[in-house]
Amino acid sequence: MNSILQTDKSNIRRILEKTQAVANNYFSKQDALAPGKFIPNIDFTDLPQKGIGAEATLTYFENNLADKITNSGGSRYFGFVTGGSTPAAVAGDWLVSTYDQNACGSNDSIAPQLERQTIHFFKQLFGLDQEYFGSFVTGATISNMLSLAIARQWVGEQTGINVSEEGQSALSSLKIVSATPHSSILKSLSMLGIGRKSVVKIDTLPDREAIDIAKLESFLKENAGTFVIVVANAGTVNTVDFDDLEAIGKLKTKYKFWLHVDAAFGGFAALSEKFKHLMNGINYADSICIDAHKWLNVPYDAAMQFTRHKNLQLKVFQNSAAYLGDPNQSPDFFHYTPENSRRWRALPSWFTIMAYGKEGHQEIVERNCEMAKRLGEWINSSAKFKLLAPVRMNVVCFTLNHPSVSAEDIKNFLAKVREDGRVFFTPTFYKGVNGIRAAISNWQTEDRDIDIAIQALTEIRL
Repeated sequence: MNSILQTDKSNIRRILEKTQAVANNYFSKQDALAPGKFIPNIDFTDLPQKGIGAEATLTYFENNLADKITNSGGSRYFGFVTGGSTPAAVAGDWLVSTYDQNACGSNDSIAPQLERQTIHFFKQLFGLDQEYFGSFVTGATISNMLSLAIARQWVGEQTGINVSEEGQSALSSLKIVSATPHSSILKSLSMLGIGRKSVVKIDTLPDREAIDIAKLESFLKENAGTFVIVVANAGTVNTVDFDDLEAIGKLKTKYKFWLHVDAAFGGFAALSEKFKHLMNGINYADSICIDAHKWLNVPYDAAMQFTRHKNLQLKVFQNSAAYLGDPNQSPDFFHYTPENSRRWRALPSWFTIMAYGKEGHQEIVERNCEMAKRLGEWINSSAKFKLLAPVRMNVVCFTLNHPSVSAEDIKNFLAKVREDGRVFFTPTFYKGVNGIRAAISNWQTEDRDIDIAIQALTEIRL
């Protein structure tokens, strides 16, 4: 064994203690760190021919790199829809690396069984029928892609075509129908070879991002001979708007289509008595995407996919290697997901659900929504800003209150916000207007963080 490796093996306890110290140093000052940073490109160093060992590498990392990492896990990082990592989730994630399991299947380890247990928790958390099959994937993009791949397989089988064997070109026509599809839907269609141009946009309701059900039904009626995949939203990224899942689901009694629900973060509405009605009709879905590293506050990467069509999922993702066994006799995940090698990404979710239960995560969701409401009320009363849409849950969509706001105006203002260091937002574009989006998803965010954000917005000059 290499002498440096041998030394590090002997000193593993000290290495872990040093690692813990680096993490403790970050967590101890997290509240004071700027949530956003601009880091210029660094010069690449040459490949080391002889290593310096784990402890020296940790020291180099702490002294030269740690202060250049964005504090996206902090309580005032309102960019994208980024949660943080609860203490229990951090513990679980550290153990993922410690045990280094390939959570693909078999009875050699408890890892895949614990993933199935965690999926069982989530089905109860989101009010899903137990008939759904689910698994963990890397994120919402892959969850959406996987679901659309199964939907494509379903479309083919309506006319006796096995797309997994014959390929996309064997299909004659396929339309993806949605009102406000997330960009990951379009990216998924590109990766699958279906193509971005296959998307048909249905009008939204007035001043909404939710689909007009009458327009959707009219389209389905006019395209009765075309196989359609309807992508419904359970929480749009700009305004957390929900399509009427119940109404869309009931259309399946009159028209034949696949219903995919993108509930990447909006699915967590199911935890709240105030918002859970928005998820009514979710069990009409043929496939569902929900993202854990958003509102569950577990480390990247962790999302789930659910489907009622496990047999079709097997046809798409079945692994044919003889040494991996008969998929009909095995529930192994490498027969159902894009990866043969799978990080045990379910463990942090299992940890945080066990640690805080449904009640704990319900409190996070409801507190985040209350904080967004507070920020939205202040913006609505401000002469400096204006809301672009009502605050429905945890996202505040707003803009500068002057005519013809350009993308450059927003970029320059957000650069000032970032450099100020008290809060962080990301730009957006809503209904033809350049705007700003505050997505409040962190488990630590509370009143004082909104107070600080309001103070920053008040003081930063346009």
